[in-house]
Amino acid sequence: MASINDLSLARGLTAAVETVCAGLETGEAPILDHVTETTAELLKWWFQAEFQDARAFNFHPGQRQALLNVIYAHEVLGITTLQDLYQAAAPDVMLASTRDSETIRAAKNAYPKYCLKMATGTGKTWVLQALMIWQVLNANRAPEGGRFTKNFLVVAPGLIVYDRLLDAFMGKEREGKRDFLNSDLATFQELFIPDAYRDEVFRFVQGAVCPKEEIGRKVTAGGLIAISNWHVLSEESEDPEEDSIEAPGQAADPKAVVQSILPLTPGTNQGNDLNVLNRRFERGGILAYLRDLSALMVFNDEAHHIHDFKREGEVTEVEWQKSLNLIAAPKGSRFVQVDFSATPYNEVGTGRNARRTFFPHIVVDFDLKTAMKAGLVKSLVLDKRSEIGALSDEELDYKADRDENGNPMLSEGQRIMLRAGLTKLRRLEMDFAGLDPDKHPKMLVMCEDTTVTPLVVEFMRHEGLTDDEVLRVDSGRKGDLKPDEWKRLRERLFDVDRHPAPRVIVSVLMLREGFDVSNICVIVPLRASGAGILLEQTIGRGLRLMWRGNEYDDIKRENRQRIKAGQTPTNMIDILSIVEHPAFQSFYDDLIKEGLAAEADDDDDDSEGSSTGDLISVGLRPGFQAFDFALPFILREQVEALEDTRIEPSKLEAFGGFSLDQLKAQIGTGEKFHSEDVQARTRFGDYRVHGGVMTATGYNDYLARVTRRITEAITLTDTTGSSTKFANANRFPYLQINRAEMAEGIDGYIRSHLFAGTFDPLADENWRVLLIDPVTEHVIKVWARAILEAEDSVIVADAEVTHRRLSEVPKLAMRQGSSVAVDKAIYLRLPYPSRSGGLEQAFIESCSRDGSVDAFCKINEQKHTFVRLRYIKEDGLPAFYSPDFLVRAGDAVYLVETKAQGQLTSPNVVRKRKAAVAWCDRINALAPEQRSEVDWYYVLLGEQTFYSWRDKGGSIADLLAYAKLQPVEERAQTKFVF
Repeated sequence: MASINDLSLARGLTAAVETVCAGLETGEAPILDHVTETTAELLKWWFQAEFQDARAFNFHPGQRQALLNVIYAHEVLGITTLQDLYQAAAPDVMLASTRDSETIRAAKNAYPKYCLKMATGTGKTWVLQALMIWQVLNANRAPEGGRFTKNFLVVAPGLIVYDRLLDAFMGKEREGKRDFLNSDLATFQELFIPDAYRDEVFRFVQGAVCPKEEIGRKVTAGGLIAISNWHVLSEESEDPEEDSIEAPGQAADPKAVVQSILPLTPGTNQGNDLNVLNRRFERGGILAYLRDLSALMVFNDEAHHIHDFKREGEVTEVEWQKSLNLIAAPKGSRFVQVDFSATPYNEVGTGRNARRTFFPHIVVDFDLKTAMKAGLVKSLVLDKRSEIGALSDEELDYKADRDENGNPMLSEGQRIMLRAGLTKLRRLEMDFAGLDPDKHPKMLVMCEDTTVTPLVVEFMRHEGLTDDEVLRVDSGRKGDLKPDEWKRLRERLFDVDRHPAPRVIVSVLMLREGFDVSNICVIVPLRASGAGILLEQTIGRGLRLMWRGNEYDDIKRENRQRIKAGQTPTNMIDILSIVEHPAFQSFYDDLIKEGLAAEADDDDDDSEGSSTGDLISVGLRPGFQAFDFALPFILREQVEALEDTRIEPSKLEAFGGFSLDQLKAQIGTGEKFHSEDVQARTRFGDYRVHGGVMTATGYNDYLARVTRRITEAITLTDTTGSSTKFANANRFPYLQINRAEMAEGIDGYIRSHLFAGTFDPLADENWRVLLIDPVTEHVIKVWARAILEAEDSVIVADAEVTHRRLSEVPKLAMRQGSSVAVDKAIYLRLPYPSRSGGLEQAFIESCSRDGSVDAFCKINEQKHTFVRLRYIKEDGLPAFYSPDFLVRAGDAVYLVETKAQGQLTSPNVVRKRKAAVAWCDRINALAPEQRSEVDWYYVLLGEQTFYSWRDKGGSIADLLAYAKLQPVEERAQTKFVF
């Protein structure tokens, strides 16, 4: 029967979304016609296959479903209350149960409200940020739309989650400072934000973020991102009205009389400490500020803190929910609540009668089991210890014992569990260090209370751990530290993945949420709590993947298959080991039955196998330099440039047709002249003497006019008799000339070199001889020739090239069973895919034993990230790919791509081929010393061609020379591709 508790709303909404989003991968889904243009652009950017293929990271299916369900409900359905949402997506729920119907119609659900049920470690914060971007970009373009806002309140349950949210929006804090460039938005901008909107989003976020101390105080422009923990916003409820009726003449209570006169009572034990009063005052100011906002979207992280069930059907709202109701009251549908939680339920009853009551507004269900099946989180292995099984229930008591003096001490059961965890941790540390020295596994101990944590720390010291190797994080420790010391401890806590120490983290409840690190591999739960929600949250601290990269995918997939079959994994790669206790057996049984958890015992620790299975770390061989490849990267192409030359007047030809005295006798007017290119005899145009230079009224005027005529004659590309066309052509000269410098040069030439001696144009009006046609023609001719010769003074700037070597990656992780020992590669072994990798394996073996091959290497896309080519896909979008191999044979290097025969003609393979050939063409145009004195070629090697050639005894060098593809003819396309 449909109900809130079977998550009918999430199922119904997801079914509707799958229908309207069919085809979104190709950009043709029906939903794109029902959302704004901005939303459609975001959905294409996030989920269209062409964009996803061009990125190294994307939203996984759980994140995708969460985003689409919220956007569909809010923007397409336009719901204003939770009841509207149920009527649209799950109407049977309200008809099937009166109690469910009353819950859905409750006053606190009278606005848009969505809860996203997502397993720990599956990226809830990414969904939060993507939804915020969707709101901001739409609000900027439709501020009066009513469905979008730029005011956000992000609420955390405690300090750990609060700090994690600040990291996401402001960057991780290091040495007391935060750098936005380290924030999630900046780090993963290629995923979150289309190129055209990045500056807009970055400006908004950097200007709008307000930590809890600045809410209501910081002046923000155009919006608000207030980040707070819910303790700051909780407000004590108003005192309930007295229901009793006082009889006339009844004696007054002295305490009530004093309270009615004095606003405060003396002392601090009644909450009247000045600091407490100040915080209460500020809290009221924050609530008033948020209440006065016209619109607000609240993101509530870890939303299971909202409710507190006393008994089934009767709910007591916690202080945060009361504040939320207060903020929402004046806004109506312009208040939106989005809750995130891996465990959005309350546990009703105790013992065997305990059951879960889910929140009514869950719109997506991506639970832990689904995440495990998809390989998005670590797999679980329960560490069963024979010593624990032999202990009695009393000995297994989680609570610390008391010694003869009444001081607390760890019980024997607790000691055994801690030693079991340390044994597992030490083995993981030893095995992981051999595979990747930067991977540092950690152990998390969850204690019963703050009296136990120092006991655990002391126990660790007795087991040989130093103070730096054990980190205690609990509320008791916080009280012992100064604010600066606590801040440094917090920074150290969030940085544990990068450092060998601490090895063990001890906590109570502070780390059950928001502790987003990846290297927790062992958990020892010392909490005696029957609450499944606490246990699930505790396990969630270690679920985030530690080993990322395609080289680990096969071995992790095999782990999941073995666990599903009820077998123990053969390695601990992305396996979370939990030291089991019988008190939690029912919780584990559910996971084991569904094939999501396995069991391990003492024999697994004593086995000779490694925690990394057959994964090995392969380093560089001695003398690897002889087999290394230096890939050329063109930083700047070879270019031609005009040399910055100055025309030297003394080197220009002097006028020799007539003497100066003869010229003075020939001065006249009304002549015509034309100028010609001295090399090509191109006629530049006729100039009327009386309308141009020859009408000059003085020497300076003459210089200006002749300079203008020379520049126009040289810089115009065609002759025209039309003054209009001449004026238009003059606006776009093909060569620019500095006229001021040219006039200065002509003046010097006339005064010192034109007549082969000193000439004073201003004495006795000598300048008038310059108006004679032959003189003017000579000046124009020699200067035009000099300028054109200067244009031919071309210098060639060599290409700027740098090189990167494959040996920059000193180690590769690979499976021993899916790799081959080789002699002519920089690495001792080379890997091939464990599935469908037969062709690559055969090629590696052939290259290794073929004498014609001097060196070769298999390219690892995750490590050799610089060995990739950009190509334009069939849809016109850019993408990257890496060839499979580099092979050096003689005086040639080959980029080899091995393909199954049926894949050789696919459109994108053809485009990759063109891009690779074009790259080789560019490289071969370089000077030999810039390309290692070899020619570079691309080979697309089909399976049939390879096996046929090998079986006939042909050499690899001859095969590659035969199969190499020739350079493209159009060099322009080569440059465009890259």
